[in-house]
Amino acid sequence: MQTLREMLLQSPRFLIGTELVSVRGSMSEGSAIQARTFANDLIASGEIDWISITDNAGGNPQLAPLALGRPILYAGKEVVIHLTCKDLNRNGLESEAWQLDSEGFHNILAMTGDYPVAGNEGLAKPVFDVDSVGLISMLNKMNQGLDPKAVNGKYQRLQKTRFCIGAVTTNFKLREGEVMPQYVKLEKKIQCGAQFIINQIGFDSRKISELRQYLANHGMDQTPLIGNVYLLGPRVAQIFHEGKIPGVVVSLPLFELCRRQAQSADGGRAFFSEFAAKQIAIYRGLGFRGVYLGGVHQFQAIQQILEIEKSFSKDDWKQFAREVRFSRPGEFFYYAEDPVTGLAAPATRDTGPPVESKHVVATYRISKWVHDNIFAPGTAFSRWGAGICARSKDSYQGPPPLRALEHWSKAALFQCKDCGDCSLPEIGYLCPESQCAKNQRNGPCGGTREGRCEVDGYGDCIWLRAYERLKSDGVEKDLLKHAPVIQNQGLRGTSAWANNWLGRDHAGRKTNGLGKASSSATRAEAEALPVMDPRSGNTKI
Repeated sequence: MQTLREMLLQSPRFLIGTELVSVRGSMSEGSAIQARTFANDLIASGEIDWISITDNAGGNPQLAPLALGRPILYAGKEVVIHLTCKDLNRNGLESEAWQLDSEGFHNILAMTGDYPVAGNEGLAKPVFDVDSVGLISMLNKMNQGLDPKAVNGKYQRLQKTRFCIGAVTTNFKLREGEVMPQYVKLEKKIQCGAQFIINQIGFDSRKISELRQYLANHGMDQTPLIGNVYLLGPRVAQIFHEGKIPGVVVSLPLFELCRRQAQSADGGRAFFSEFAAKQIAIYRGLGFRGVYLGGVHQFQAIQQILEIEKSFSKDDWKQFAREVRFSRPGEFFYYAEDPVTGLAAPATRDTGPPVESKHVVATYRISKWVHDNIFAPGTAFSRWGAGICARSKDSYQGPPPLRALEHWSKAALFQCKDCGDCSLPEIGYLCPESQCAKNQRNGPCGGTREGRCEVDGYGDCIWLRAYERLKSDGVEKDLLKHAPVIQNQGLRGTSAWANNWLGRDHAGRKTNGLGKASSSATRAEAEALPVMDPRSGNTKI
């Protein structure tokens, strides 16, 4: 039996994966029994190459994916386990990864995850200690042989894992400030170790072809790309259209088409099956490595979709691509439209000149000047700050008057939460702790809708705002140049200014895209300080 990695890299076949949505309750519950029956049918099918199992999908509490995955893995079918950051901190994620590796689960789809929407006794508190980029980076380090610091101060390299790391991306967004950060984040995910990519649910062939074109034009076309095909129905189309599933869009024309088809004698079942089959054909024609089939809960429905797709002629997908074009008015496209095919034109382009944005405010301009002259490494003021903080009674707080100035000014200007490991310069001087529900420090999640945050639904995503601010200066390509940022929670409640000047925060531990540390201007001063917090006795990492 080939592994998923071997199939992605070596198999000549167009691969078919399918989604198994976990359920709430034990394995003896009726819904779990139905899921197991569905899984058994998928195991027996030679056309299904792998089965992907969700992790508390939609932010709901459900049976852990391992419970459903074990019988599938033991039966010899490849399993992809979804691993998300919403319910576990970095220690929990690492523990989960070690368990997966120990039990033979080597395929992980790493995601930030949906904000919780339900739970016992009300809404659960989300975690989001790291994001998808941070999780991918950690899994990649585990593949290389993680070398954590032991209690005695020595490093002990651990056994290498064999994870095939997958990631998700989406370009089915309305505004430029949504689309471009997603593309930049996709590049960062691949740099940090993602080995295959699955796109988000979407129903626009031009955007699908644009994603393929972007990978090819930016040196990422060797990364296998899997197309997401979701079996629509009248009720699901309404849920998507109403924006109840973060990041998934059914435009008004598609929603109206679904409603009309629902009036047919079979409730639209034949239409929706053929629509899914056409999407598979489009992905095959565009050169995707395979498809990921979701929204299906009975094996007979999968069989029907695959049989319909087999009945198509080789070039039928070109006509289907012209039909499946359900974008929204004013939607941003990175590439121009090919007048012949209606798809993305095969040429590299730029995003165009800066446009006026309400997010480019005086606070941004002033903050940039302050950072460049006071906090940038090598400036006279940064050297002075490092010296005065190192000599203060509490080097983690710095001189009390300076600490008070930092606290009150940042609280007033940025709603600072005193994390001690500041990301303001990397997000257009917007605080991810106070202004992002998921504390995203390495680019946006995929849940925005028309630029707005998926959680509050009103304010623009901080990464859209950051992109527009950087574009006003012509440096939007530098977005995520800093990633990956893994915030040091041990610095919470300390002075971010002192930590920056003394090289203790993530900026002081400068990294390249693969998470390898490089030296900083203040490293020698930082290493000269005690490794214990003088206030609590806790070790500072």
